[in-house]
Amino acid sequence: MSHRHNSGADHGRHSVTAAVFGIGVGIHQESDVHALHAPVLVLNASYEPINVCAARRAIVLVLKGVAMTEEENGHFLHAARLALRVPSVIRLLEYRRIPHQTRALSRKNILLRDRNTCQYCGELLPSSELTLDHVVPRSRGGASSWENLVACCHPCNRSKGNQMPTEAGMKLMREPHAFNLHTSRHIMRLMGRSDDRWRKYLFY
Repeated sequence: MSHRHNSGADHGRHSVTAAVFGIGVGIHQESDVHALHAPVLVLNASYEPINVCAARRAIVLVLKGVAMTEEENGHFLHAARLALRVPSVIRLLEYRRIPHQTRALSRKNILLRDRNTCQYCGELLPSSELTLDHVVPRSRGGASSWENLVACCHPCNRSKGNQMPTEAGMKLMREPHAFNLHTSRHIMRLMGRSDDRWRKYLFY
């Protein structure tokens, strides 16, 4: 009996998820598309901040019973016959041991680490106007790694070309490092400046 009840609950959750994300029914308001991409602070079960994810992912975690909403951002996501509150902070219900390095090496994460700032001239730019530069060029054995990739504007990338920074008369603003807990916390604080609901979890 209990098994059938759980299956029904799971089916209900999946139905809600399908409704929310427009599978078959569609999202009802254009503003909801933007709401799905709003940043959400993710806390461990211990209330330790461990990540930032999009609202879409956060809602899925809540609907699956993996996390619970601690703070709401005041907006609603409208779907067929229901309106869901969009979370601003969620907390995992089971404690997760977080490895020292939790972020994948990607263009998005390199730009996030470097705060969308060219590491040679210091100009802050939109992601679309930045590229990645291999500090030690690949033609000289430079690896595609956290320690050898930096955000770079197109003019600086052209000036550096296939040279070492010193050969091009250029200098890095800071030495590139892997995404660590300190970097991640700093970025969470920067993002949290636009959402007061995050502050008490980020130890301001």
